[in-house]
Amino acid sequence: MSEAEAAELLKAMVPLFRIRPVIDDSCRFGGSWESLHAANGRGWAQFHMVTRGSCVVERPGLGSQRLEAGDILLLPHGDSHLVRSQVEGVAGRMSTEVRNGVRQRATVDAQIDTELLCGRFLFETSDENPLIAALPDEIVLRTAGEPLLERFRHLLIDIRDELDAGRAGSEMVVADLARALFVMMLRDHLADNASGNGTVSLLRDRTTARVVLAILNDLARDWTLDEMASVAISSRATLVRAFQKHAGIAPMAFLSDLRLTIARKRLAGTSDPIAKIADEVGYASEGALSKAIMRKYGMRPGALRVASGRQAPAVSCDTSSPDSRS
Repeated sequence: MSEAEAAELLKAMVPLFRIRPVIDDSCRFGGSWESLHAANGRGWAQFHMVTRGSCVVERPGLGSQRLEAGDILLLPHGDSHLVRSQVEGVAGRMSTEVRNGVRQRATVDAQIDTELLCGRFLFETSDENPLIAALPDEIVLRTAGEPLLERFRHLLIDIRDELDAGRAGSEMVVADLARALFVMMLRDHLADNASGNGTVSLLRDRTTARVVLAILNDLARDWTLDEMASVAISSRATLVRAFQKHAGIAPMAFLSDLRLTIARKRLAGTSDPIAKIADEVGYASEGALSKAIMRKYGMRPGALRVASGRQAPAVSCDTSSPDSRS
């Protein structure tokens, strides 16, 4: 997606993003360590900025993601995940203190080689909003060797300082800074052709956008290609060509992928019964959803949920409570 196209899409999306920031942790790690982050519930996004060293991020059923210094990971839907050292082993001891409202965490008796800034955004609009729901599961920005990292870091520091100062107007300043930070992350992601997200690309085309928004608003419906074409005000063949052009996938395959993606998020982030989730995302039974989840993610729904809800290990930056600043 070109920068001009990204700007066009952002103009439509940004008014929906009323954002409240939380800066959770400043982490200085060395040796073997793990940091478990539970799902934060609806409306929360999580981010990690690696300012030094490297680490690995794991999410149940989705494999691992390596992050290097200068990388920023944004999880728009706040999925549960584990951040760990590249060297696996018994996690070392951790010291924790709160300074200026931010947890300062460091491994004990280990040479520091990795530093991260970690936090969250709260979307103050409903997370059921179709455009928010359409954001990808993860956004990774590679900023090493670019001025972007310093710009992001300075914004985070400004947000933290405003929160700590508590002066008149601080909340408004923080909200604007947080929105700017999020929009910068999203803009750079959208402008990166290599990171193109199928759902977002479909939203840029009037024909396919009608279908995507209709599906997101009624996921449980027993959709047919004829019904999608009717919503799109196009022929079946035209709709199929449009989906292939913008997302490289057929409409019915897109529907299946979207249902499984949302089911996985619900399994990882809620305690809702599996049968209820199956019904709400359009599967006829718990068994049908279980088989589909197994095919796509290599895990049964129950195992996926257990993996997402693991107890935090001894070395942890657990952010399971959205409103906690302990």
